Amino acid sequence: MKKAILFSLLTTFTLGAQADEGMWMLTDLKQQNAAVMYDLGLDLNIDQVYSPDNVSLKDAVVHFGRGCTGEVISSEGLVLTNHHCGYGYIQQHSSVQHDYLTDGFWAMTREQELPCDGLTITFIDRILDVTDFVKDRLKKDKDPEGLNYLSPSYLEGVAKRFAKQEKIKTDEFHVLELKPFYGANKYYLFVKTVYKDIRMVGAPPSSIGKFGADTDNWMWPRHCGDFSMFRIYADKDGKPCNYDSQNTPLKVKKHITINLKGIQEGDFTFVMGFPGHNWRYMISDEVEERMQTTNYMRHHVRDVRLKALGEEMAKDAKTRIQYAAKYASSANYWKNAIGMNEGLIRLNVLDTKKAQQERLLAYGEKTGNPEYREAFNAIRDIVAKRHDAVYHKEAIHEALRLGTEFSKIPATGALKAALQKGKKKDIDQAIETVRKEGKEFFNKDYSPAVDRKVSKLLIALYAKLIPAEQHISIFQVINNQFNGNVEAFVDACFDTSIFRSADAMEAFLQNPDVKTLENDLMVQYATSVEEGYQATSEAMKAETNAYNLAHKTWVAGMMELKKSEGTPIYPDANSTLRLTYGKIGSYEPADGKEYLYYTTLQGVMEKEDPNNPEFVVPAKLKQLYEAKDFGPYAMADGRMPICFATATDNTGGNSGSPVFNSKGELIGTGFDRNYEGLTGDIAYQPTLQRAACVDIRYTLFIIDKYAGAGHLVKEMTIIK
Repeated sequence: MKKAILFSLLTTFTLGAQADEGMWMLTDLKQQNAAVMYDLGLDLNIDQVYSPDNVSLKDAVVHFGRGCTGEVISSEGLVLTNHHCGYGYIQQHSSVQHDYLTDGFWAMTREQELPCDGLTITFIDRILDVTDFVKDRLKKDKDPEGLNYLSPSYLEGVAKRFAKQEKIKTDEFHVLELKPFYGANKYYLFVKTVYKDIRMVGAPPSSIGKFGADTDNWMWPRHCGDFSMFRIYADKDGKPCNYDSQNTPLKVKKHITINLKGIQEGDFTFVMGFPGHNWRYMISDEVEERMQTTNYMRHHVRDVRLKALGEEMAKDAKTRIQYAAKYASSANYWKNAIGMNEGLIRLNVLDTKKAQQERLLAYGEKTGNPEYREAFNAIRDIVAKRHDAVYHKEAIHEALRLGTEFSKIPATGALKAALQKGKKKDIDQAIETVRKEGKEFFNKDYSPAVDRKVSKLLIALYAKLIPAEQHISIFQVINNQFNGNVEAFVDACFDTSIFRSADAMEAFLQNPDVKTLENDLMVQYATSVEEGYQATSEAMKAETNAYNLAHKTWVAGMMELKKSEGTPIYPDANSTLRLTYGKIGSYEPADGKEYLYYTTLQGVMEKEDPNNPEFVVPAKLKQLYEAKDFGPYAMADGRMPICFATATDNTGGNSGSPVFNSKGELIGTGFDRNYEGLTGDIAYQPTLQRAACVDIRYTLFIIDKYAGAGHLVKEMTIIK
């Protein structure tokens, strides 16, 4: 074990940085990781990081919304996360009159903090290994299709039974999440508290929070202040509740101390957060499939969509604000897909995967276990069989489900059925459902004109990507009624459909009839898209089920192999709380290049381009720079730090994660990875993969000196 650890440390050394692959379960830290973390520089007891019985740093790390991480930085529920994590809520409150995306937002009093509809912040109260309980239930419960072991609905029922047995109380604010790990070889239950009254406190202008935008996204070096702040509110008893103007800031049981002393090359760091998904146990055939399907579609479909959206957003402020979050979301994994494919080829990841799988196959032969070879052969066969269905499914998803917004018009099946039966009560109920869904569809961020333009391009692109004989059913209408002219079809949709506008929808609902529904082009299109998507899933249902079983065996083999080698093991990311660690360090992306581990405000001034909206620098920031008015946040040499890079194993979902120093103090907020490390979702590259982080000193500098919101800094616990 010691030899394995020493070898790992030696082989991952590069320009002062050391990394340890793994998104580790907190429950395993003491047994698997503590010794290595201490060797690398951890300077507090591992129980202070995570303890199942006492308050620890874990209790100040929260799940922000559905896909990001945040950290509690004051005793009064102040939460720090990324600007791009809060972006949708900044946009939610923005208008042409109050353009917080462009100008930023700062609540100077508690009364000015803005409620965020739909936003939740979730604490993880307990993490329980319930593998034995789940496996016992799997043996006893009926399972006609043999799918209970992965079924979310089944596992939800098991969680409820476990909670009843252990007297764990649940309601809308206290919830359970039971998930499979290691290919469903283990199961963990997360007991969570959800807060629903969340208010926006502060956000820099996009010229700071998104400085560099798409050009710099996934790149290093970076120069953006990618942060925003929110506050958790609770009722008078400190309990979670829905929004009420009488609610007060939550008195938290743990908040993080902030360290302003700065960072150095080789400093130990660790990160806690909620990484979304990675696929470290893929075989090489699966990697090729990912490159040719998911990544290919994200690249080429989003190329077209982003160009069209960008053109429309450049025309006027209203459209720019409407589509800001949609554009940013689409652009994020567009560039990720491009970079991942480039890196997988450049770094010969297929060869790395082949070497890994040969190790396990050899281990199976050595131990006389044929199951691993059988699972490997099964996965290879399944991947080959399902390739065309996966390709088609991704085309429908990217071009038609995500790209054409009118594919998500209100569902009308229930209304049609009610009209055919003729029962007034059912008809009235169905009308109200359509009206409610219609209100959500025709929201302030939807533009029929933009949707019309983008839809013409993406439906035509889908037609080129997929052979004609495989096209979804709506193409029979396009071909027969519009002579194959996609533009004419889309124009007819937006000119005649009952969902062409909110007013047209309401006029129909005043006197609905079956024939109009059946003939409506938007209804036909939305139905066809969803049926086509489900058909691709159904076409490979048998392969999917067989794959899951084979993958379970394959991962079980990897667990046994690692155990035999005395090597720790971790499960793939699945949006549950994890910890990663490594050292701050520069790196060499290519021969003759060296990227330093930090950036400064000087780099912002060097990148400034007043004619490029991605690189505009606010006048006040330039004034502060020229006056060197950095307050207590400057580096020892007087420069203003912005970002730093550390060798922790992060992925999507880690956005907003707290970056701790060796003493468990906050030194930054993770917001991105570097381009050279985008292969990390499939294969970790210790010499190249870096997490890009906003230096906490820059965050506080912007809050204090730029925004004049020093009252927020005063409520934090800071070591200078």
